[in-house]
Amino acid sequence: MALLLSGCEATLFAGLNATDQRRDIITQRSVMFDPAHQLALDVYRPAHAAHSPVVVFFYGGTWMRGQRNWYRFVGTSLASHGVTVVIPDYRKYPRVRLDGFMHDAASAVAWTFEHASELDAAPGKIFVMGHSAGGQIAALLATDPSWLAPYGLHPKDMAGFIGMAGCYQFAPLPPSEKDMLAVFGTSTRDQLRAEPIHFVRGDEPPMLLLHGTADKEVDISNTYAFNDALLAHHDDVSMQIYPGLGHSPLLFSLSRPLRHDDVLEAILLFVKNHAN
Repeated sequence: MALLLSGCEATLFAGLNATDQRRDIITQRSVMFDPAHQLALDVYRPAHAAHSPVVVFFYGGTWMRGQRNWYRFVGTSLASHGVTVVIPDYRKYPRVRLDGFMHDAASAVAWTFEHASELDAAPGKIFVMGHSAGGQIAALLATDPSWLAPYGLHPKDMAGFIGMAGCYQFAPLPPSEKDMLAVFGTSTRDQLRAEPIHFVRGDEPPMLLLHGTADKEVDISNTYAFNDALLAHHDDVSMQIYPGLGHSPLLFSLSRPLRHDDVLEAILLFVKNHAN
């Protein structure tokens, strides 16, 4: 999987965020959730929605780059429609590999459960969502119970998972996938630990899988295979395929300048239907 973007990320994201909707949104920035590793998160809350559902969003970037403030447009887009959004940072390669960033992701979800009342939300309304590499992280939280277990949580405690062009099935990795080999190692056994589809057992939370047919970064076969595996275990899963939509444009469609209403509506409908 290639890098999400070239070296112009900051400028691009600044442009997307410059036109976001901020009316009636309460923003809390740099909330520390893991002081030991100096990790913080941002919260976007609808000002007038009581007991709103919560989405914990994990951004992509090949497990090597990215920062939470780039994704303000995700937080404001969903918050303007009544959904509280938590966007945490996590450690990345080469500082850490799988165990490190998955520990951080689980810690952020546990923080969200612990502070649900402060967010004016109920624990039964907490979702995880991710794009690209972040989709792999969120999907692994939703399939492999070992990551949340230290916090007394199970994947089924989450109201649902929303995957946007995620990496769900990739082992064994071919030599051409140099970035993923660096992150997950050359051992097929180690790669399987990171592969969400490997842990599908039939007790996963409800899932919404989104992918564009023009995606050149994460092959759409990831979403088809994950969907088939979940259906085979009688899981609650929905899949939405968007003709002509590429990898980054799928996520950017949540921003005001690049809005693709079908993507936003699919996410909002899924959250509405599965918030307990």
